[in-house]
Amino acid sequence: MIQFKRPDGGAVEGYLAQPLDKANAPGVVVLQEWWGLDDEVKSVADRLAKAGYRALVPDLYRGKLALEANEAEHLMSGLNFGDAASQDIRGAVQYLKATGSKKVAVTGFCMGGALTVLSACNVPELDGTIVWYGYPPLEYVDATAIQKPMMAHWALHDDFFSITGVDQLEEKLKQASCHYEFHRYDAKHGFANPKSAVRGMPPLEYKAEAATLAWDRTLEFLKKILA
Repeated sequence: MIQFKRPDGGAVEGYLAQPLDKANAPGVVVLQEWWGLDDEVKSVADRLAKAGYRALVPDLYRGKLALEANEAEHLMSGLNFGDAASQDIRGAVQYLKATGSKKVAVTGFCMGGALTVLSACNVPELDGTIVWYGYPPLEYVDATAIQKPMMAHWALHDDFFSITGVDQLEEKLKQASCHYEFHRYDAKHGFANPKSAVRGMPPLEYKAEAATLAWDRTLEFLKKILA
């Protein structure tokens, strides 16, 4: 765990995974699902570190973790999304850039996916985004402010983020001439999280084939935008 500064001067803790050769390694800010900074999102950061990236997961819940859906919903409902994007996440991007990463992307899952979309609008320092099955209310998405490439992975059978909303988000990006890639998978929400099956929530389902394809696409995208 490390500590970094928000643009407003406040301090945030985060989990930092470093590659073996960290000198000038590009960075990725990884955003949690609604459960919090748990072992699963840490494992995503570790995976990115093994691929050669400095991966930082900001602790958006300030040390709190949810084990059940009602706890997660409570924690998520108490999060100020605008503040998280413009302060916590922007501060994480700035930290990675100030400590050796020339380029930094943002990626996030579920709630973190929604925050990744907001970050694309509110963090001018980032160099690209990868969204995993999550988007904010579309009235908060200023597509004209999205200046860097975006890749997004969506589940066709998502009970939390409807594919209709995905289509509407895509139309906003298209109208603003954003550079984006949307990929849709024959899967349910949480298809890239191996722990989805043990959460006891039928709308969640891990799907290895879709997860592997999405990760392959993600790593290729990161190579391209962070080179």
